[in-house]
Amino acid sequence: MLGATAIALPAPPSYASATAKKPLSGRRVAFTTPPSYGARFAHLLHLRGASPIPLPTVAVDYSLQTLAAVRPFLHREVLEHFSAILFTSRTGVSAVALALADSPPPLSESGDCFVVAALGRDAETLNELHLLQKLCHKRDRIQLLVPKIASPMGLVEALGEGFGRRALCPVPTVIGLEEPPVVPEFLRGLEVSGWVPTRVPAYETRWAGPRSAEELVKGKIEVLDAIVFTSTAEVEGLVKGLETMGLSWRTVREKWPEMVVAAHGPVTAKGAERFGVAIDLVSSKFSSFEGVMDVLAQRLALPQ
Repeated sequence: MLGATAIALPAPPSYASATAKKPLSGRRVAFTTPPSYGARFAHLLHLRGASPIPLPTVAVDYSLQTLAAVRPFLHREVLEHFSAILFTSRTGVSAVALALADSPPPLSESGDCFVVAALGRDAETLNELHLLQKLCHKRDRIQLLVPKIASPMGLVEALGEGFGRRALCPVPTVIGLEEPPVVPEFLRGLEVSGWVPTRVPAYETRWAGPRSAEELVKGKIEVLDAIVFTSTAEVEGLVKGLETMGLSWRTVREKWPEMVVAAHGPVTAKGAERFGVAIDLVSSKFSSFEGVMDVLAQRLALPQ
């Protein structure tokens, strides 16, 4: 046609570049993360092209009972006797923020430095929920501590010597499962370092029930490339669910012998071994779920 201008169309993306952007494309990945974290985990898998398969084996949340247990510690005449609040999970942060709702800040604007500690990306929740402002009007009084190693023992090391100071520790109460050694070891570590920890049951970790393993072994899952555990409690919850059906972890391995088993950090990997679950991949970066996504992508990315 006269006067028409030729327009150069961009070349379609190559298979290699598409795969690089979505390294888990075509992979089916199960995860036992509790529903409170599940949407975020599934979103990260989607971004990498995977098909997420949620199989929650535990539920993690606060309750009226746990909020009632936390609130007495958030009165000024009580909290001023502490030198720190040490969070080991995002749910603990949320529970304390909710317990403080519509209450005046419990810390006065004058006094010694008060430490608020959180692990990895959990520190973002402190900002999202404005927890530091809810604790004290004077931001300079609060020292935010985010340890380089995002684990409870990494937090103990980053805190240093306690010299008899008191630390409030909002941790879970475990229902229907064994308590993993993580929290008891954390509290002992604080004591060894000269802190006086006060354990507060700020939220609950509950077994999801006897049907939590049904979808995995009796459902319609035909192809499974990987399963990811993000806590020891999740591993125990799955194993316990299998046992109620008269099955074992071996049943899962025999059904999908090529399936990759991944753990979010070495603490989870070590805990999984206690329940007879061998781990193939462990994320070395565990301040967020991005670490375990990266190791999965390295193992499962299709050849370009």
